[in-house]
Amino acid sequence: MSEFVEKSVKQEREEQKFETGAEVKRLAGLTIFVIVATVLAVLFAVAVHAEDEGPVNAQDKYSLISPGGIAFSDFRGYEDWPAVSSARQDEILKVIVANPKMIAAYKAGVPLDGQPFPEGSMIVKLQWKQKKSAEAQFAVDVPDVFKQAFVMEKDSKRFPKTGGWGYAVFNYDVVSGKFTADAKSLSDCGNACHTAVKAKDYIFHPYQTR
Repeated sequence: MSEFVEKSVKQEREEQKFETGAEVKRLAGLTIFVIVATVLAVLFAVAVHAEDEGPVNAQDKYSLISPGGIAFSDFRGYEDWPAVSSARQDEILKVIVANPKMIAAYKAGVPLDGQPFPEGSMIVKLQWKQKKSAEAQFAVDVPDVFKQAFVMEKDSKRFPKTGGWGYAVFNYDVVSGKFTADAKSLSDCGNACHTAVKAKDYIFHPYQTR
């Protein structure tokens, strides 16, 4: 009888030991799960915060608005627009680009056929300070420092007094790497200069296809 009791007690202790070990493993597993979940949550929060903050000192140039109410964001993606023409003025080299709507109008014959550009047409003059090439084996001027983005957009409701075109200049400072809306944009050439080509819907540059 005592031997039977002794075996029962021993068996009960083994079962308790097994149950205790299983509980310890369960708690340990739960603890690890909580720790991993917490770490992942923290890392996700940090990543989201970093994405929201963006690079230190980075500028969102498309947040700029000119004194005349022209938003730089209206011209978002201009870096990839097709070229219309190029020009040179004193020490400035210019590349003129236009949005797809205006390019389509050019190809349809505007403004040479007397028709105005459609609403929503946009054109940008990208302007660089020029320099003599130090690599070319012949005399040639090449872009040096980017200076300005001179923009125009067709919106007759917003700009009825200037032939339907809005004008603005966004200056670029190479030292800070930032754009600023030109404080003189309202009086900077704009419609006052472009009235000379009113018959061509205020656009100087013809579309160069060759």
